[in-house]
Amino acid sequence: MATGPVLIISGTNRPHSNAMKITRVLEREYRTLGAPANAYNLTDLPREIFEPSSYAKKPESFVGIQQQVLASRGLHIVVPEYNGSFPGALKYFIDMLKFPESFDRKPVAFVGESAGMWGAMRAVEQLQMVFGYRNAHSYPDRVFITGVTTKLDAEGNLTDAAIADRLKQQVAGFVKFTEHFAG
Repeated sequence: MATGPVLIISGTNRPHSNAMKITRVLEREYRTLGAPANAYNLTDLPREIFEPSSYAKKPESFVGIQQQVLASRGLHIVVPEYNGSFPGALKYFIDMLKFPESFDRKPVAFVGESAGMWGAMRAVEQLQMVFGYRNAHSYPDRVFITGVTTKLDAEGNLTDAAIADRLKQQVAGFVKFTEHFAG
């Protein structure tokens, strides 16, 4: 199993997204624990990945993120809810990654966030089915952030202590979970 840093993925390509703000919160939690982690924002997907020819041959500009996914000891996905599901950009990103090795036996943790009252529960559950199909190991402690727009300050810091504590616990647990699979 890969032993690189955990890769935290902001699951939308929307600029200045709440998902990216939560991704940064998680990144700080990993640093606090001294656990290596890198963040990836889907806004950084290279434009050429959206060319139809990318299905047959991935552009060179995509190789770096593919390598980060393969080398990561686990993936920590922050997913917003769009129209009762997860963003299409996230699904496309998943589809462009190598099959089956990108997620095979890879530990994956999920944070759902939404402006609404369900905290992207449907989006996370649907995404877990996709990762299950790809043979990933889902970390069971998911975090759902409801009313996310009211729980972040102007700088992107969490203002809800209970959510901050749940994220801190999730990160600590996921670090141990990934160690189990690192061998």
